[in-house]
Amino acid sequence: MIGIEHYTVEGIRAAVSPILERLRTGAHQRELAREYAFDDVRALAGQRITLVGIAQEDGGAGGSQRDVIDLVVAIARADSNVAQALRGSFLTANQVASRRDLPHRASTLRRLRAGDLFAGTANERTGGASGSVSTTIRRDGDGYVIDGEKYYSTGALYASWFSGLAQDEDGTLLGFTVPVDREGVERLDDFDAVGQRLTASGTTRLKNVRAHEHEVVARDNTRLDNPWLGSFAQLYLAAVEAGIAAAALDDAIWFAREKARPIKHSTAGRSIEDPYVRETVGEIAARAQAARSAVLLAAEALESVRGLTGQRARAAGAEAAVTVAQTGVIAIESALRAAELLFDVAGGSITNRDLGFDRHWRNARTVANHNPRQWKAAVAGAYHLTGEDPPTTGLF
Repeated sequence: MIGIEHYTVEGIRAAVSPILERLRTGAHQRELAREYAFDDVRALAGQRITLVGIAQEDGGAGGSQRDVIDLVVAIARADSNVAQALRGSFLTANQVASRRDLPHRASTLRRLRAGDLFAGTANERTGGASGSVSTTIRRDGDGYVIDGEKYYSTGALYASWFSGLAQDEDGTLLGFTVPVDREGVERLDDFDAVGQRLTASGTTRLKNVRAHEHEVVARDNTRLDNPWLGSFAQLYLAAVEAGIAAAALDDAIWFAREKARPIKHSTAGRSIEDPYVRETVGEIAARAQAARSAVLLAAEALESVRGLTGQRARAAGAEAAVTVAQTGVIAIESALRAAELLFDVAGGSITNRDLGFDRHWRNARTVANHNPRQWKAAVAGAYHLTGEDPPTTGLF
């Protein structure tokens, strides 16, 4: 594209490296003080991180889904809260990268190139059936009016745009994307989980919010050759888990080198010479490697679906969805185990609250509860045993 700034994967990775280091060093203190990383998140957006994976001819940085997922792992290794909060932005970018027929693709691409961030959810806490939508959208003049309340609005406090689903008078589900500063949009900081506390995943209230015609789209994925549109979203969660496992390894190495002392009956003069400490760190490293390797392999599987049409796209999409489901199992269990093993590197002092090492397990556990890994494993088993396709609900 002529007359616009060009970005590259290598350039973006180099530019964000010092930002990630700042995020890493301040992660625990931010959690203690409940302070969001607004400046550093804006700095990441300023380096156009979401352009990784979008073709350069479209104004992106180029690169593959493997490049995108590798970047997500790096962000999660620095601060998994920030990686999670950016999920909506990366999901939006993935839609632009993978679907030439995406409604309003050009305007969404312009927003990404401007460094805008996105949040959104269909989730509600209305007590209805799983996945039900009670948020309403009705015609009003030349536009629409939206009323309702959404929960798990991940990243909403950082975002410029909020997307969701609403039901019109005929019961049809429509998607909408509106600016977060539009009159009637209220973002609450009320997310209160044991982990991932600073992902800005709380409530978004929508009261008489006006939406223009170009901000509303029909959601009909039934005619797509590859209906497993949720695979990238699930792989993103696995990448966050891989980053948490890597962060546990970083802290285990640091503590063993800088703080730990051998136990009284150890034959080692220094903690790093103790064979059991070495074994423990080695296992943590293996778990982190397993998680990262699995998510990168799954990213390659998703990449292989792009460009396919018809039955080939459906078959490849199903296989990739199963690969992502299996990856979710590996990444979750690797992160949980790595976070637990971290405490075997030393004695009582490693449990001090001022270190905050418990956050790795709490964060991994919270991400894991997005979608039960038992379902992922069962779906993969059914596929291998009977050839049954995975569900298209977006959880696999």
